[in-house]
Amino acid sequence: MTRTTHPAVGPIVDALLTEVKAVLGKKLIGCYLYGSSVWGDFDWEISDLDLMAALSGDINERELLLLEKMHADFAGEHRQWDDRIEVQYISLDALKTFKWKVSTMAVISPGEPLHMVPANSDWLMNWYFVQEYGITLMGPCPETLIDPISQEEFIAAVREHALSWYEHVEATRNSRPYQSYAILTMCRALYTLRFKEQVSKRRAAAWAQAELPEYSWLIAQALKWREDYRNGDVVDEATYPITAEFVHCMVAKIRGISGDGNTQEARDRQ
Repeated sequence: MTRTTHPAVGPIVDALLTEVKAVLGKKLIGCYLYGSSVWGDFDWEISDLDLMAALSGDINERELLLLEKMHADFAGEHRQWDDRIEVQYISLDALKTFKWKVSTMAVISPGEPLHMVPANSDWLMNWYFVQEYGITLMGPCPETLIDPISQEEFIAAVREHALSWYEHVEATRNSRPYQSYAILTMCRALYTLRFKEQVSKRRAAAWAQAELPEYSWLIAQALKWREDYRNGDVVDEATYPITAEFVHCMVAKIRGISGDGNTQEARDRQ
């Protein structure tokens, strides 16, 4: 896949990187852009910016406070990006040992302030995206920093994550945007497990609409809900039952996928 970004992303990423450098100095070893701005389905109005900052060591309390202030000031100066930036500040050691050791890292993400979280195998999919598709903003190639992640490990993580949505979908009850995220995430998970490759959510949604005609309308609605996330005049719980039904249906399909990527239904049609 060609590594490109939305043409308007560069200036805002450069501005953010300048601020990060000012806080962390030589401790910042590398910074990498990934996510929808690299995948090609970036929406200037609603998409988030996803970055990983590789550090020579763990974030200390002083740095955490400085980064917290920096992000708050940055959001104030760039209102359009308030609550639309995700950065993981992770040490080189954690990137090399996350599969078998739990470290800590600082994360800011939409809906959450800057805080410390475990840096463990739960982040394998993120690091795979950085390893395979990340754009280097500064520093060495990400492949040299991350403990190598195989396609098989990535596929297994996608499957495990998708299956966890059977219960986690309950968390979307009071948020239609989160319901949209769940629906599109499940579409992409099914595509990934079927074809052993990762594509954008928009492309996976288009495929899923043809693959699952009975839910084509719902997937189309999820794309609209994603764009209409600022609309407060909706009854979030009204769309939860069909969202949960879809997620549970997708989990069942994913459980039935065999090693060749086909579901039992697909095998029955052959």
